[in-house]
Amino acid sequence: MATIAGNYWRRELDEKRFPVTARLFETEPGVQVLVHSQRPPGEPVAEIIMVHGLEGSSDAGYARSMAQAALEAGFAAHRFNMRSCAGTEHLSGKALYHSGQTSDLLAVLQATKGPAPVFLAGFSLGGNVALKLAGELGDTAKELISGVTAVSTPIDLAACARRLQARSNFIYSNRFLRRLKQRVSLKERLTPGSFSLDGLARVKSVYEFDDKFTAPAFGFGTADNYYATQSANQFLERIRVPALLVQAKDDPLIPFDVYNLPAFSNNPWLRLLPVDHGGHLGFVSRSKPRFWLDEVLVQWMEKVRNKVPADLVP
Repeated sequence: MATIAGNYWRRELDEKRFPVTARLFETEPGVQVLVHSQRPPGEPVAEIIMVHGLEGSSDAGYARSMAQAALEAGFAAHRFNMRSCAGTEHLSGKALYHSGQTSDLLAVLQATKGPAPVFLAGFSLGGNVALKLAGELGDTAKELISGVTAVSTPIDLAACARRLQARSNFIYSNRFLRRLKQRVSLKERLTPGSFSLDGLARVKSVYEFDDKFTAPAFGFGTADNYYATQSANQFLERIRVPALLVQAKDDPLIPFDVYNLPAFSNNPWLRLLPVDHGGHLGFVSRSKPRFWLDEVLVQWMEKVRNKVPADLVP
């Protein structure tokens, strides 16, 4: 219920007070990604780059409400779209995105880095991308980002793919699969020869889609190898900037036991904030503040920015 409520609850973003600027970044030859940016009056105290989830975009409700909270706190807000998302299929050649694709986000980070501290905020699959990038960068991450937050993150892609196939998740599974099929079909129409659509109609799960389309397209071979190499749980030990992971124990798409990892006790840079209820990206309260998660993330970033020398979990 929380998952559905969080998805459909209306999120306000004041685009009149904080005008939106759309900017394209060329992340590699023939590939451009779209970023929607808003800035507060005066110089921002920090900047946040938000990364959406599977088949999402910068217009996702959680990205909009997070942007509003950040702007109110004096942060610049950048809503990053993965390649081929938000109507940019024609700007990425034959390429799509995958769950561990960090190169585009890194390119945008490098192109936008200024004097203000920069934070990453990843949601669902976007959390996997943000955490994986922080781990890949290791000590050098401090040159680009001050911290990273990840919400409802499938840090074990294989376990989450299995959970998605549960009968109770057929609504979510069908929705993701339908959109993935539409995207690969559109890409083939725009750039013929990108994909062989033989057998697409017979694909019945996200796992099958990844095994037949995603993994081969990116050289992973199989879905199992794709999941094993691109899951953020392989990179948590290497993170060397403050990282806050928020996870609901009743998330229908992510088994909470994937967070039972030594990294959370071994790596002092990691903080796990578990909550009993919240579903998948459904952290909505019946009373105000309605979207309490946004305030938690912004306050944590402010503590990191101000170098508060205590436990950084609110």
